[in-house]
Amino acid sequence: MTSHTVPLDYSFNKKDFFCGKSMLDVYLHEQAGQDMKRKLCVVFILPHEKNLIKGYYTLSNHCTPKEIVPEKIIKKMPPSYSHLPTTLMGRLAVDQKFMKQGIGELLLLDALKRSYHISISSLGSFAVVVDPLDEESKRFYSKYGFHQLQSSNKMFLLMNDITKLF
Repeated sequence: MTSHTVPLDYSFNKKDFFCGKSMLDVYLHEQAGQDMKRKLCVVFILPHEKNLIKGYYTLSNHCTPKEIVPEKIIKKMPPSYSHLPTTLMGRLAVDQKFMKQGIGELLLLDALKRSYHISISSLGSFAVVVDPLDEESKRFYSKYGFHQLQSSNKMFLLMNDITKLF
C-alpha cells in the first residue's frame, strides 16, 4: 500500500471525520486550517473519494530540552546545545470508518519518511517526537521503536533509526 498524503485544504470534508477521540476530532474540525494558515504546522491527510479524510497527522518544528534526552545520546551531542532540533508529529488519527486497515501505520511511516527527507535536505532534526494521547497511543508508538523521553509524556525516534526503516 502506497501513501498519497496531501496537505489539508478547504476542499476536504473535515466535519465528517470521526476517530472517537474528541481532542483529535475537534482539532481537525475547528483548528487545523487555522494552524496551517498561521504556519504552526502542516496537516497531512490521506484522502478518500468524495473528499472524505481517512486519517491525518501533523508535523512541525520542535526543540527538545537536552536534559530530557537519554544520557547515552547526549554524550554524542555538542555541549553547547541546550535544546536539540526535532520534528514534532503532534497528532495522528484515523477515521473510525477506516480503522483496522493499517492506515495508522501507513500514516506513521509516511510522517517518518517525510521527516527524514526534510532532515537531510532542508532542516536539521535529530529525531521525531510524539506526544501520545493515552496508553493505547504509547503502545502503538512503542511498537515502532519510539522511546520515552525522561520526565515527559513525550516519546522519540532518532533519525538514525528512521533511516533503517527505509
